[in-house]
Amino acid sequence: MSGKFKIQQVLSALGVSSAMVFLAGCQRPAAQATPPLPTVTVSAVVQKDIVEWAEFTGRTEPVESVDVRPRVSGYIQEVRFQSGQLVKKGDVLFVIDPRWNQAVFDQRQAEYDQAKSEADRIEKLLANKVISTEEADARKAHFETAKAALDSARLDLEYSEVRAPIDGRVSRALMTEGNYVSGNAGSASLLTTLVSVNPVYVYADIDENTLLKFNELEAAKKLETRADGKIPVELQLADETGFPHQGSIESFDNHVDPETGSILLRAIFDNENDRIVPGLFARIRLPVSGRYSALMIDEKAIGTDQSQKFVLTLTSTNTVQYRAVVLGSLINGMRVVESGLSAGDEVVVNGLQRVRPGSPVAADRAAPQATQTALR
Repeated sequence: MSGKFKIQQVLSALGVSSAMVFLAGCQRPAAQATPPLPTVTVSAVVQKDIVEWAEFTGRTEPVESVDVRPRVSGYIQEVRFQSGQLVKKGDVLFVIDPRWNQAVFDQRQAEYDQAKSEADRIEKLLANKVISTEEADARKAHFETAKAALDSARLDLEYSEVRAPIDGRVSRALMTEGNYVSGNAGSASLLTTLVSVNPVYVYADIDENTLLKFNELEAAKKLETRADGKIPVELQLADETGFPHQGSIESFDNHVDPETGSILLRAIFDNENDRIVPGLFARIRLPVSGRYSALMIDEKAIGTDQSQKFVLTLTSTNTVQYRAVVLGSLINGMRVVESGLSAGDEVVVNGLQRVRPGSPVAADRAAPQATQTALR
């Protein structure tokens, strides 16, 4: 009996275990968690009055540039400036030993004083018939000669001090103290150079097509001008973003170069902070359209599908939709849209790689100032 009872216990245990296994197998698996929607940043299509600009490369140049040379010969006695110093017109840059010129001046002064004294007595001597008319004329001529010689000697003495002919920045001294310099015309020694600093010129080659378009707009009076009536030009240096320097067109050259098909433009810019140094590489831009209303989107929203440009727009059901677009000019990171979008549409500007057309998304709208910066 005891053996039979043990067998029943074992069978009962097996039955319970089988039932538990069967019930566990019949339970439905837990539902998997739904993955979160991809988040994209969207911004609205902006409608803005704009002017299109064309960009060109150029070089900065001083408005005035002078080779400083002496007008008298002699030994340099003193150099009165530091290399790169800003100087004013009339500042003494070099002193040439003045002793020789001083001696000549003193001699000419004495000769002039004597000639003047004789000339002052001419009328009285003639009245008393002490001298003839011929001698009186000779005394007058002698006086004029002495006066001219004195003026020449005075200039030579003044030229012993070599002065800055313009306001600007001076280079290094090419001739130093103790060196003999020549002041003879045609072979005068080069002492230093001097360039003006404010304003500055920028020279750039403008292609023929841009020139023709520009001339057409100017003739039709469609180009916007500054308050002073001049056509604006903007400048960017190599280490700058955007075009922070404002200037104007000063002139065009008088012909198009037949070899390059371009014409030389000269623009002028204020340089009060001395940031624009002559000889720098620069980019300039000038207006090539009248002001008009355009639809614009962030450049980051644009994708390329082979040769086709497209954007992904956000639908009313928070899904993305493929939209082919035709684009125009790029202005401050914003692209003109010529067709394919309407005002008020929202386009994906961040997260294009994470979504496909028709996919639902979680939209994060960009702040307006992030998409409408500095449009002109």
